Amino acid sequence: MSAPEPPRRPRNRATAAIVTASAVVVAACAVTGFLVLRDDGGNGSDKADPKPAASASASPGSTDRTATGGDGPLVAGWNTVVNAQRGITFDVPASWARKSASWVSYVAKDDDPEEKPLVAMMGPAVLKEKWCTSDDDKSGTEEDTPLASTGTTGEKGSKSTAEAAKDTATNWVYGAYTQPDRTRLTVGEPESYRTKTGVEGSLVTVASSGTPAKGKCDGDGKAVTFAFKNAKGAFVSWTYVGAHGVPDEVPDTTIRKILSTVRLFKKGDGQD
Repeated sequence: MSAPEPPRRPRNRATAAIVTASAVVVAACAVTGFLVLRDDGGNGSDKADPKPAASASASPGSTDRTATGGDGPLVAGWNTVVNAQRGITFDVPASWARKSASWVSYVAKDDDPEEKPLVAMMGPAVLKEKWCTSDDDKSGTEEDTPLASTGTTGEKGSKSTAEAAKDTATNWVYGAYTQPDRTRLTVGEPESYRTKTGVEGSLVTVASSGTPAKGKCDGDGKAVTFAFKNAKGAFVSWTYVGAHGVPDEVPDTTIRKILSTVRLFKKGDGQD
């Protein structure tokens, strides 16, 4: 008779509010301000540079705004999310809850006692923050799992937008949904993408399938990452990550509509 599986430490549940780059992060587990100092958990690697294989773009002629954004959201009734530190602005539907610009969400390896982030995003917008609530490890503390989140990341160490998009999307789905199993991942080829405002970069979609549900909120996930260079020439990215294969999964049309609004930050942009 095999021994029972030990309780898993939570993943995809870790969030923190950064006060300053040198301050201690206030979180469920003690993590220091290296989240900001390390470019939101930027994940450059020494892997070969994947080449874009396909091309996609936002609907042409839908706006005449420049790549430096504009005053207010590009979509009527939506709200603007700003990461001035990374130089990125985008819009989300009004039903998404916007966190502060200093808020960081991240995932870490299950067996890492230091909770070093595999990947992270700053100032995210979250849909249905209490989509699923569980206490799988029977610790007496319930944890909320959102349906989906979208935010921005610094990609320090990346060699190209294609590499950054692929690594970040993969790390989100692996870290939040499938670890320690990478065989459940389907990693799409990088494709060229251009937003409404003319920001150009690489887009990668990663999804999992058939992931065993070991806890109430476990299941499959999906991530869409668009990596590009900001106004300072630094690699950055926008990412959507959320539950996959569930009845209320965020449709691709909505994800693409949010993505199409990604633009470079300019002074004067800001959250309401």
